[in-house]
Formats: sequence, structure tokens, C-alpha cells
Amino acid sequence: MTTAHTRPVGIDIQESDDNRALVDAIALDNPEMTVRHLPGLMKLSAPGRIEINRETIEDRLGREWETDEFQLAIVTYTGNFAEWDDDQIIVAWDH
Repeated sequence: MTTAHTRPVGIDIQESDDNRALVDAIALDNPEMTVRHLPGLMKLSAPGRIEINRETIEDRLGREWETDEFQLAIVTYTGNFAEWDDDQIIVAWDH
């Protein structure tokens, strides 16, 4: 039986140079996350939640990054955006 803590969440991100760096940064903060590379698409999956931290992404990109930019990268997602502010985005199940 799957619970809210282990139920997988996922994000599909369009492949591009900036988005590959974005995925690398997200992977640093989510060691349990897996990334599948498909033509033109990167599929991120993790048990329970994925955290996206502005500071980590800025370090990886080498420039300022606003969390609103994430909307341009997303193709689809599984889960809920449990938090989305200027510093962090969290994808998790609310129930």
C-alpha cells in the first residue's frame, strides 16, 4: 500500500541547455529523485516530494533565477504544488 510519504511525485521538463542545468540543481537537493531522459523531455520522479530551491538553481545556472521561470520548463507534473514562493517550490501530495 502506498502512503502520502512514499507515493511518487513527478515533473516532466522540456529539454534545453538551461533546463538540463535546472534538473542537475534539483537533483542535488533531492538525492532519491530519478531522472529519465527521453527525446526532448526529462522525467523527474521521487517518492513523496520534490524540492526546488532557488539558491541551488542560481548556483548551478550562474545567474539569478526566479521561481516563476519554472513555469516555462514544465510540460506536466504528478502531485500538487504544495508550496510555491520566491525561494522554493515543493511538489508533494496534499492528501
